[in-house]
Parts: sequence; structure tokens; C-alpha cells
Amino acid sequence: MAAALTPTPDATTPQTQLPQVTELRNPGMPLDLNWVLGAQANTSAIERRAGTIGARRSVKKAHQAAWLLRAVTCMDLTTLSGDDTDRRVARLCAKARQPVAPALLDALGMDPITTGAVCVYHEMIPAAVAALEGTNIPVAAVSTGFPAGLSPFELRLREIEMSVAAGATEIDIVISRRHVLSGNWQALYDEMSAMREACGDAHVKAILATGELGSLRNVARASLVCMMAGADFIKTSTGKESVNATLPVSLVMIRAIRDYFDHTGIRVGYKPAGGISKAKDAVTYLALIKEELGDRWLRPDLFRFGASSLLNDIERQLEHYVTGNYSAGYRHATS
Repeated sequence: MAAALTPTPDATTPQTQLPQVTELRNPGMPLDLNWVLGAQANTSAIERRAGTIGARRSVKKAHQAAWLLRAVTCMDLTTLSGDDTDRRVARLCAKARQPVAPALLDALGMDPITTGAVCVYHEMIPAAVAALEGTNIPVAAVSTGFPAGLSPFELRLREIEMSVAAGATEIDIVISRRHVLSGNWQALYDEMSAMREACGDAHVKAILATGELGSLRNVARASLVCMMAGADFIKTSTGKESVNATLPVSLVMIRAIRDYFDHTGIRVGYKPAGGISKAKDAVTYLALIKEELGDRWLRPDLFRFGASSLLNDIERQLEHYVTGNYSAGYRHATS
């Protein structure tokens, strides 16, 4: 099982600053409005396709355990609460270092694993950087007036620069939803380009807040514009909207990623966030990625779960596989 889960870097591809990254960054491209406006979304067909994933893809026993371990390695372990403290972040980082109990990993024949990153507010970056010293686990920071993205534009850019200076190597930015809702694609492109430039060497994840974009067509077009402007990842949600990650939205976004790859040869990552708290849901999302984008996207440099409680349920499912018994949820607290 261990061999099947170990990423195999492509030796011909230059490394970037993140240890798990083996792809060239997305350099972006000029805004192509013909391509953007040509993007459509057949809602009924998308919903039918999305509805078949969980029903057709069922993995059991050792295969399920392997998929769940992969999900752990692709997880942005997250705390975004108003009462976050340095101690809470330190506990979260300790969990990121050792997300699954060593005894379970030994029983599964697995080497130690970590989560894909730790995601925090700007103020918590120093605590996260200190707690993760000596590891290859990136610190991701939510920025640009998260979650609404309505602070002055100059302040949003400055926040990005400050987060990078504080040690964040990934920045999760939020777009201005009004640009999408009014169809002002040039404004969205310019905004995203400026944020990408402000990130410097830090990878940028563009949060679309899909629950507030009005239609799946808008989701498809916003995805393309953000990728054209240089986003390294596109992400569904802040986790603060009334509707967060869903399978139909995910299908639209990953098909936009596939379309972008077909046109440019550049792989852009995908991050569903918000509302994914069950192990079976994680497997469903991984199956969707595998079917639509292929195995290469099933690695942490191209796929992440935005999650805070998902790890708890995955640990319980792994313990059930190894011991035949479910443990109490409090035994797997994340912070």
C-alpha cells in the first residue's frame, strides 16, 4: 500500500520552492474574452453527472484505507476562527506533523505522512511557521480581506505582501464577486493579476466563493479568467458562505482546469473547501478528480481539501479498518 501512495516526482520537471511541487507554475496568459464568453454550463447534465459519482464509485477495505491516506496528504488543515490563539495553532501544527496515529500507520504498512499544508489567518502565521520548523509542510494564509474581499484594494495587496514576508508560502485570496456578477471580466483579470504579482514566489489559490456567483456558467467563466491571470489553484469557497463545495460546482471547475491544460499545457490545482467533513465524501471527490483529470492531480501540489473536521472522521474510519471498532471522535481532536 505504501508504494501505491508515494508520489513519484517527474525528474525532468524543475522544482519550485514548495517541496511537494513538481510542476511549473502557471504563468498566466492574456485575457481571451472569446474563450471566456464561450464557456457554458448545462446545469441538468452537470447535476446528472455529479450524481453518479458517489453511487458508482465504492471502494472498500484496503483500497478505501489507501484512498483515505491519500486524502490526508492532500489536506489543508485549517483553523479560521476569531478566537484562534498561538497555542491552538501550535496544536493544529502538531496534528499536521502527525495526522494519523503511528500505531495505525504501522498496522497499515505505511511510513509517516503529513497533511498538505496548514491554513491560518495572517496574525497566526508566525505561530504556524515556528511550530512547523524543520518540516516540509507549507503555511497557507487567507488574505485580501477574507472572507468578503471588500476591503480597499491597496490594503488587500499589502496584506498579501505582509503574509508572504511573515513566512506564508501559499496565499488563499478571495475575488471580488461583483466583477463576476456584472460580467466585468477585465476587472476580474486585472485584480487577479495584481494579486498574483503581489504573491511573488508564494503560490496563490483563488477563492471563487461559488455559492455567491449566481450560476454554474459564471463559475466556469470565473475559473477560466483566474487561471488566465495566473492562479496556481482555483478554490470553491471560503467556508463562510451558505453554500460551499458541491459536486456540480467541482465538476464545472475541474473541467475548466482540464480545458485550460488542453489549451496551454499548464496544470492548475483544485481545492474544494467547506462542508466536506466525512471520509466517504473525501473518497467521492478523489474519484471525481481521478475520472475527470487523471492520477497526476491526486497529489498535494495539484489537489487540496480545505478541511478542519474531515481528518477526525478519516482517522475513525482507518481505526475501524484496522481494529474492527469505531473510536470516539474526541480521541482524534485536531486542536
